[in-house]
Order: sequence, then C-alpha cells, then structure tokens
Amino acid sequence: MPEDETRCRTAARPLPPQAGRDAGRPVPAPDAAAGPAVPSGPAGPAEHSGPAASAAPSAPPSVWRTRLLIAGIALAALNLRPAITSLGALLEEVRDGLGISGATAGLLTSLPSLCFAVFGVMAPRLAKRGGPAPVLLAGMAAIAAGVLLRPFAGGTAGFLAGSALALAGIALSNVLMPVAVKRWFPDRVGTMTGLYSMTLALGTALAAASAVPAAEAFGGSWRAGLAVWALPALAAVLLWLPLARVRATRRRGRTDGPGAAADRKLPGQREHERTAADPAPASAPEPEPAPGPARAPGPAPGPADGTARAPRITRSPTAWALGCFFGFQSTAAYITMGWLPQIFRDAGLPASTAGALLAVTMGLGVPLSFLLPRIAAGMRHQSALAAVLGLSGLLGYAGLYFAPAAGAWAWALLLGISNCAFPLVLTLIGMRSRTTAGVIRLSAFAQSTGYLLSVPGPLLIGVLYQHSGGWGLPLALMSGLMVVQLGLGVRAGRQRYIEDEGRRPLPAGPAARTPAG
Repeated sequence: MPEDETRCRTAARPLPPQAGRDAGRPVPAPDAAAGPAVPSGPAGPAEHSGPAASAAPSAPPSVWRTRLLIAGIALAALNLRPAITSLGALLEEVRDGLGISGATAGLLTSLPSLCFAVFGVMAPRLAKRGGPAPVLLAGMAAIAAGVLLRPFAGGTAGFLAGSALALAGIALSNVLMPVAVKRWFPDRVGTMTGLYSMTLALGTALAAASAVPAAEAFGGSWRAGLAVWALPALAAVLLWLPLARVRATRRRGRTDGPGAAADRKLPGQREHERTAADPAPASAPEPEPAPGPARAPGPAPGPADGTARAPRITRSPTAWALGCFFGFQSTAAYITMGWLPQIFRDAGLPASTAGALLAVTMGLGVPLSFLLPRIAAGMRHQSALAAVLGLSGLLGYAGLYFAPAAGAWAWALLLGISNCAFPLVLTLIGMRSRTTAGVIRLSAFAQSTGYLLSVPGPLLIGVLYQHSGGWGLPLALMSGLMVVQLGLGVRAGRQRYIEDEGRRPLPAGPAARTPAG
C-alpha cells in the first residue's frame, strides 16, 4: 500500500544529527567546554522519558544540601586559626609551663607556616581521589584531635607534635577552601570567599579574645584555655560527615551508573549498535594525504598561536607573584598572631588587654574580609587594594616602635587592616585561573610556596627578640618584609590568567616554515 511504502521510506532515512552521535558524517570534534559527550546507541526509553531524564545527569543540588554546604564551609573556616591565635594570647604562660626559650618559641610560631607548606601539597592529590568533602572532613578531625591532645601530651616535644597534627588539618583545609568555593559555587565566588574569609577572621578574633578568660575560668589553667577550642572543630566534623557521605555516593553513582556501563562495552558492540542506529550508506573513502616531508616525532600540536596546550604553573609569573605575595602576607600575619600580644605586654599592658588588642586586630577582618573580596571581584585590577593594605602595615609597625602603649588601639586597627591581605590573595587565586582545575593547581602552588617562604620570619623575630632584648630590630625586619609584600601585591593584582602564561613554544620544523597553500 502507498501508506506502507511511505512509512518504510521514512524509517530508512538516516537519523538527524540531534538523535545520535554518529548520525551526520563527518562528526565535528567535541568541545571540551560543552560537557561530556552523549553515549552512542539507539534511542531507548530513557531518552524519551521527558525533561526529567535529560536533566538527571546535571541535576542541581537540593536546597538543604546547598545550605548544608554553606554552613559547612563557614564552620570549617571558623576552625582555621583558633589553634594559632589562642596560643599567641597564652604564649608567655606556655613558655613558663613548658620551659621554652625564646628561640624555641620562635620555632613554635613558625610551625604553622612549615606545616602548611609540607602538608598543603598533599591536598590536591587527596581531593582528586575522593573529592574535597572527605578531605575537609579529615582536616577538621585532625584539628580537633591536635588541639585537644597537645596541652596534655606532656613536654615540649608532645606539645609540638599535637600542634603539628592540628596544623596539618588546617593546611589541607586551607588549600581546599578556594577549590570548594569554585566547584560548588562557581557563580558566587566573591560572595562565598567573603563569607568564609569573614568566618575565618571571626574565629581568629574569638580565640584571641577568649583564650585568657577561658584559662582564668578554669582556675588559671592555660591547658584548658587551649583545649576548649577543640569543641568547634568537633562540631565541624559532625557537619561534614553527611556532606562527605553524599559526595562519595554521587561519585560512586557516576562511576557505576549507566554511562559507565556503556563505556565498558567492547569496541565491536559499540560499532554494531552504531551501525544499527545509523543505517546510512557508507561514504566514499577519504583521499590519502599528499606526500610531503617527513615530520620528526615531537609534542602534540597546540593552539593556533604555536604554543603548547598545558603550560607549567612554574613558568607563570602571575603564579610566582601570588605565591610570594601569599608568603610575605603569611609572614606578617603569623608574626602578628604570635608576637603582637607580647609586644603590648612588654610595653606595660596587662595580659587581658594584650589579648583584647589582638582580638581587635583579628576582629577587624570580620567585616573587611566579607567586603574586600566583593570589592576586588568588581575591579579590573586589584593592585591599589594591595598597596593600601601594605601602607597600613607600615604605619602600624611605626606606631609600635615609637609609642606602643600610648597608641595601642590605633596600631591594632592598622595591623588589622593590613592582615586583610589574606582574603585578598584568596580572591586573587580564584580570579587568576579560568577553570576549577587551574584553581586547584594555583591554590596548591601559591599556598605551598607562600607558607614555605614564611617559615623563617617568625623564627627570626624570636631570635632577634631574645638576643637584642627589645623590639627595635624585630620591627625593622617586619617593616622591610612589608615593603616587599607591597610590591608583590601590586604585581599580583594585575589582571592575568595562568593559562595564558608559561607556554613553551613548539620547535620550528619544516611544516612550520612552509606557507599554507
């Protein structure tokens, strides 16, 4: 019948390009930015089940999971500094209780930078295996265990070991916080960076302000004043447990789901299904390439500009500027957290006032850490912000030299403004790469390099303080380091991308010298 012939001719037509991957020949190369390719094969029930089926692979997270992620990031950030600033407020009591010299105290204040440099390198590799959520969970558990055990471990060696355990957890979390923001909130990088920078500053200030009162509340025990900060870390562990479990389940689903089963098919099966789905006649064979000069084996061809596709991060001037800027701002921050209360106490101020001044310095970062990333994200260049922060630090150091007690509150405010270089550099890490993978590499490189550079600073301050008997030489060294930080911040604030730098040109060959034609 004519109707049957019409149906047969319609069924024999090749599928349109939207119905199959190999429907229209030749097939264009897939775009990596467009997402994963759709598996080949005939249309099954899942392909015709409506919009829900098509949205399943990239379904957005539920509202409760998004809120849980926001709370988890904020609570994790709250625990990234109390192990350090609570020790700074009680450093004199710890030195007297354990019999620590000035040089050993300098080593203790340098330990954060050393642990961050050593353990921060491990974070990208661990996150690649299981995702950021399980690594953040492990980091919070290490912080809780280290903070709880170090005051009661006994002796200087046990105290250093417990501190190293807590700082290892902080190092892992430090590197992965910008990665978590970029991966889970790609359209709100500035806002989320401001949120966790603000809660980080809040935890820093609370620990500095409450360390001495907490010790007094427990009968003057500095051990209890330090150990009490294991409680918020334990709360973070409880919050990250369901998040890590959900992320692990989703990773297993992507590995063992229908897409993975399709990928495990043999080449013959895939070819058979492709032929069944596309019964179009084979096209004419492609002509053989014209004979030409033999090409020596070498690297795969790159983009049209003649550069390699995967630049090394160590060849990027922007990555080095960010790493060194991170290092010098970390040096200033850990000198401030470790030694600022001692400077005020040596000027004649009581311990509670010195702790309150450190709390003001760190607490100023609460509003500024929320506003600064948003301001920086809206600027084309962030060099002016880095210059303002550096000048504030220089003025604060000058005030500590000439009138440490008379203008103590003003110097604390200026140093608090200067310490906001930390949220600025975190924002720059998220802005100086085009992809999440680039942010992971840049975050690990900048933080590992920066923390390694910041190791000698607090140690040198302790040695100079012990041998000179005053704060003149240490403050001079701190001022010189701040000048270098200012210059590096101006360089890192320029709008650059690490993917556009450090590319190695391809070697010129006969094909490169031959004009196209």
